[in-house]
Amino acid sequence: MNEFERYKNEAQDAVFEGWDFSFLEGRFIEKKFSWNYSELVKSKIKKSGVLLDMGTGGGEFLLSIRDFLPLKAFATEGFKPNVQLARKTLEPLGIVVIEIEDDENLPFGNETFDLIINRHESYSPRELNRILKTGGIFITQQVGDMDNIELNHFFDDSSRDKNDWCLAGAAGELEENGIKINYKKEEFIDSRFMDIGAVIYYLKVITWQIPGFKIEENPGKMKQLHQKIKRENGFSTRQHRFIIIGEKL
Repeated sequence: MNEFERYKNEAQDAVFEGWDFSFLEGRFIEKKFSWNYSELVKSKIKKSGVLLDMGTGGGEFLLSIRDFLPLKAFATEGFKPNVQLARKTLEPLGIVVIEIEDDENLPFGNETFDLIINRHESYSPRELNRILKTGGIFITQQVGDMDNIELNHFFDDSSRDKNDWCLAGAAGELEENGIKINYKKEEFIDSRFMDIGAVIYYLKVITWQIPGFKIEENPGKMKQLHQKIKRENGFSTRQHRFIIIGEKL
């Protein structure tokens, strides 16, 4: 088995569970953004009685800040394989995990939450306005359309070039739905895939990066990228993120 096949098999066999990217540690190198999502959330929890974490994955983030959580906390998750994992992780902490199918129809009453947090999850601005209390806070960190677009371009994909999902558009939608923007920032930071296994794993997990892309249907380009990574000691990309803190008027 040659080096390329070894990397490919290792990545394809690796199990992805919850929102755990430990497989990429040391293999996908990324710089830090100027903000710290965790610290921003913890700074707002102090004044919050009821919290919602949208798209909790396997509950990893709430588990990491369990010592700061308010008395009442809820989490939603739309990916079925993660729902049971999240319940196993969070319910012993008293956190209710709810499976959802539609961002536009959440199973909560009007003005339920003091704080809603959302990291890399879709949402409906209209529903946010409905379930947030007046004066309630919404914190979201989102992945923009230009995220790792260098991968798309290497594989001749232009689906992200319009940059439809970015800070300006997201902030505008929230403001149109009664959410005042208190803080917002957008950044592009350098990152680097250190081996082809990291690329294969990433594309296997982040299926929306290149819509319709199948690793097994692109062996030639994969081998070209493998050689490029070896020659250049990695493949450089940029991560696109933006952060918004809003308040319901």
